Amino acid sequence: MPTVAKRLYKGTAGTTSTTAYTVPAGTTTIVKNIVLTNKTTSSATITVIMAGTEIVYQYDVTAKNTVTIDISTVMNATETITLIAGMASAVNVYISGVEVN
Repeated sequence: MPTVAKRLYKGTAGTTSTTAYTVPAGTTTIVKNIVLTNKTTSSATITVIMAGTEIVYQYDVTAKNTVTIDISTVMNATETITLIAGMASAVNVYISGVEVN
């Protein structure tokens, strides 16, 4: 089974629930790292939902701060990562992982 290191998502979280990544059919994905950066001068919250479960819930990223979350979470085919921010255009999100085919 080949494994491919991959950027799963890169972007700015919006205030409505948005799918950031869907595990491709026939694939298992291991999420390894999530980086959250608040680029504003006010605190902003972020929720990260993986496979229907909030793994980060309304986390307060302080103004002009970066938080790195190192994890090793397995996701199955068709499961998704969803993002919801408390403030528009505030929190950049970068998610890395490995896809196993």
